Amino acid sequence: MGDILSIIKDSTLTYEQKVLSLAKAAENTLNVLNISREAQKYRNEGIICDLFEGNAPYRPRYIVPDYEKFLKKGSEFLGLKAPKDIWEAINSLLILYKHVPSITSFPVYIGNIDNLLDPFIEDEDEAYKAIKLFLTHIDRTLTDSFCHANIGPLCTRAGRLILKAEKELQNAIPNLTFKYGEMTPDDFAIEGIKTALETAKPSFANHEMFSGEFGEDYGIASCYNGLNIGGGSYTLVRLNLAALAKKAGNEDDFIYKVLPHAVRAMAEYMDKRIRFLVEESEFFKTNFLVKEGLIDQKNFTAMFGMFGLAECVNHFIGSEKIEDKFGHSDKANDLGVEIIEKLDEEVAKHKNQYCKATDERFLLHAQVGIDSDIGTSPGCRIPIGEEPELSTHLLHSCRFHKYFPSGIGDIFSFDSTAKNNPKYILDILKGAFKEKMRYISIYSSDSDVIRITGYLVKKSEMEKLDKGKQVLHDTVALGLGSAKNQKVLERKVRHNG
Repeated sequence: MGDILSIIKDSTLTYEQKVLSLAKAAENTLNVLNISREAQKYRNEGIICDLFEGNAPYRPRYIVPDYEKFLKKGSEFLGLKAPKDIWEAINSLLILYKHVPSITSFPVYIGNIDNLLDPFIEDEDEAYKAIKLFLTHIDRTLTDSFCHANIGPLCTRAGRLILKAEKELQNAIPNLTFKYGEMTPDDFAIEGIKTALETAKPSFANHEMFSGEFGEDYGIASCYNGLNIGGGSYTLVRLNLAALAKKAGNEDDFIYKVLPHAVRAMAEYMDKRIRFLVEESEFFKTNFLVKEGLIDQKNFTAMFGMFGLAECVNHFIGSEKIEDKFGHSDKANDLGVEIIEKLDEEVAKHKNQYCKATDERFLLHAQVGIDSDIGTSPGCRIPIGEEPELSTHLLHSCRFHKYFPSGIGDIFSFDSTAKNNPKYILDILKGAFKEKMRYISIYSSDSDVIRITGYLVKKSEMEKLDKGKQVLHDTVALGLGSAKNQKVLERKVRHNG
């Protein structure tokens, strides 16, 4: 009762934020998963973390609807016919977005929006007005920065108008990924880079890598999560490698005994979450997205997350010298790869009958961290404040990206002078993707909109919340916590050339 009353009295929460918080508090009064003692012990120790999914899963964490199918046939449940012009198209999409659930209760994927809107463009001036209103509506109503749109890899009129509008609007939502591939024209990619340096989006996904693993029908959702269109992920649970390392006597004990034991416990916990969702919540039997073919259970998987690799490695290295640490020494970097290879091997041993999209296997995911993480780095990233020079950093990151089809990424802050030379950034992008980097995010150090980990917030909004004022977007609170606990505003700034 105390938690509920504190939510009701919290003056920094908007009405909508209170409603969602109260719903989560109600769900968490339940105990239906029958968690094993082993898994619960890991949870109590902060080694297994379910990222606030709640005690009784009643919707998948991430849903990636087939919006193209929706625009072609409309929706019986929503009483919508197939749209005939751009105004009807954006109206239909905005209506559907309100009915796409997730763990945040906001849609985490809103489509490859350039491909969705391009067929409806007749007059570009009218289309630009429509797109600006469309994006503004999303920012003001889908008030969670894990809401994610895609553009690319091919150049479209809609894609160019979206980039132009994002640069002008300076909105934090939606998050945006540019699928960059060999077929992407340089001038279109440069427009994406110019927009990213102004407003921290789009990020850039290696289209060849993602399409090689998922086929062409993939979407980038939430932070940078690669998933099947028409499907999604039942759950994302993460393993704290930094905390787990402290349970091991040495590196071998960790790799061959402690890590496999923890993987088995977490996989069993994920199984229980998935079983309840599929077998007891009735979501896949009753939701109109399933009935109308916009999602299909056979396209779902689950994401086995991890974080804190840098601190895990440095624990075993045991050196205070920067030149010996993760991201700097061959010994530390090779140990990091060995740990991830073992993690990949152990996760691949586990089968879950409901993960049909990925041959009954969980997908590895480098989790971006949460606001309460202190002294533990996201995924496989080098800790902020210890970043090496750019080329070394990029090559280091590339060693890990192949293991994480459901998402891994690195973030680079550039001095504002980079805006004068976007081709320099494009050359970096091309080189990194050639070395099998999966996903890269950039922004300018003087931007108001910044990338926290996998999501965006405005520095000006964090300042308002820090003063006790209400803010529209719920992820501003996460950003403020990350700024204080993870030093995200102190990333190394890279200089042009």
